[in-house]
Amino acid sequence: MQLDPAPGGAAALRPPPLPHPGDAFDAAAALRGCAGGDRAALRALYDAFAPRMLGVAMRLLRRRDLAEEVVHDAFMRIWEKAASYDPARGEPATWIFTILRRLALNVLRGEARTDLVEDYDRLDVASDEADAEAVVSALSDADALRRCLERLEPLRRHAIVLAYTRGLTHGELAGRLGVPLGTVKSWIRRSLAALRECMA
Repeated sequence: MQLDPAPGGAAALRPPPLPHPGDAFDAAAALRGCAGGDRAALRALYDAFAPRMLGVAMRLLRRRDLAEEVVHDAFMRIWEKAASYDPARGEPATWIFTILRRLALNVLRGEARTDLVEDYDRLDVASDEADAEAVVSALSDADALRRCLERLEPLRRHAIVLAYTRGLTHGELAGRLGVPLGTVKSWIRRSLAALRECMA
């Protein structure tokens, strides 16, 4: 995917020097760089977040072409709006994934999937909650998504909500939940199938 937010083309997006092993990626600093017009900072954000963002977009949109387009548009928005990021209001990842989810919801609206949009809107509002159960509880009793989520076993529900609202990979979910990677993959696959069937 090509990023070209300003004159100079993709070649102008030269990757920053690789961090020393063990160094934590400073997303807030990268956003400040974007706000100052540093294209290398945008590339660093892309390298750090794009794979996870694509996974979230795929889960929401279920089409790779749409997911890739939304991720690209999200980085254009990040580039344009980086100066508006306020660290006092939340972590960089929360801000970034909020942009992504809102763009994905716009696509769903364009596809006339209003039933899913209403539920995902509420899921997006609740996504700053630290606990997955709080996310489920934040959905109104009448929501189809909550009703279907509540049919899942607690750990499977926890995994699916974290995957959607936090963009965690299967490996990260396995580490966070303390279960084997294969188990997480099975939970996500079966949970998505159950949700699709429930909401059909």
